Amino acid sequence: MNIQLLIADEMHMHFAKRICELIEESAKVRGTGIARREISYVEQKIVLGDAIIALKGKQLVGFCYIETWSHKEYVANSGLVVHPDFRKLGLARMIKTKAFHLARNKYPNAKVFGITTSAAVMKINSDLGYRPVTFSELIQDDSFWAGCQSCPNFDILQRNKRKMCLCTGMLAKAKKEESDNKIRQNKNEKTG
Repeated sequence: MNIQLLIADEMHMHFAKRICELIEESAKVRGTGIARREISYVEQKIVLGDAIIALKGKQLVGFCYIETWSHKEYVANSGLVVHPDFRKLGLARMIKTKAFHLARNKYPNAKVFGITTSAAVMKINSDLGYRPVTFSELIQDDSFWAGCQSCPNFDILQRNKRKMCLCTGMLAKAKKEESDNKIRQNKNEKTG
């Protein structure tokens, strides 16, 4: 396949417009809720090193970014997109996995979460250790939910007072929490 998965940086800024177009095109094809992204927002994620970009040579083939919320208590992987010519090759899983590890390494105290309508993304998330949760277990930050306004299903979310939508909420433990649990488990096995 010869695809590079990189933490995006300033030299990838010129891809921001195409990334936004891919996200919008994907939303139209799927006919489900995917919020639009602004070019400046994607550029910010790239500059901060909070994004994974997949390239085949000089061609953009995939993207995903991370975003922190509630004073870095939560971090989300978002904006996952794969160019149509490169779908069904396992690339989404590779990008999502790299973004998940970027999120956990950069923010080890943060719980990692996401919302999605995609069965494929739910499977990837489950394999990474996410579990489905009710929206009440997710971030309650108004600015996060405001990002859903460009989704065609936003009225459902509003009507249900952010308690449910067509998306499934998924949550993974913080890296530090998982490490602490392993340490406790090892101590219990040694003393048990």
